[in-house]
Amino acid sequence: MPRLLGKNIMLREYQAEDLSFMRAWVNDANITDNLSDLFLQPHSQKDTERYLNSILNHEYSDQIHFVIAEKESDKYLGQVDIIHIDWKNRFAEFGIVIPAESNQNKGIGSEAIHLLQDYVFRKLNLTRLQLNLHEYNLRAYNCYKKCGFIEEGRLRKHFFTNGQYWDTISMSILKDEYLQLQLSD
Repeated sequence: MPRLLGKNIMLREYQAEDLSFMRAWVNDANITDNLSDLFLQPHSQKDTERYLNSILNHEYSDQIHFVIAEKESDKYLGQVDIIHIDWKNRFAEFGIVIPAESNQNKGIGSEAIHLLQDYVFRKLNLTRLQLNLHEYNLRAYNCYKKCGFIEEGRLRKHFFTNGQYWDTISMSILKDEYLQLQLSD
């Protein structure tokens, strides 16, 4: 798989050396509270190694994984993963994490999503890219809207964390919407 190059970042393959960067955030509630229930319990070193090895060994045919890295240095900044690819119906879901607060609000997420959208729609020829997020994750919500995603609906009181129920918001962008945005830029 080729690396996807942007202005300031690249989406590259995972490497064994990324383990320490992943371990730095995988048990940090400030990060994982914005992610799925996969992070309800602490992850051991072996858990993270097993996950990284599954990516390095290409164990899943319905997933494609990228590290978000600095363009010049190759340094890990986060990760963006295409999951649940439905090859027949031409859609996929994705998730993104940029764990270091020092890397947030710098446009890294938007640039990574734009690179991913281009790959999904122009290389993989999918017609729909979708995601789910928790309603309290306003930073992510605004980023997704900026990248052309449209809110499709909410699962009310669908996610429980820190003693409270929250809505899960479903968003998507279609290939023709993405291409139209590209024409207007």
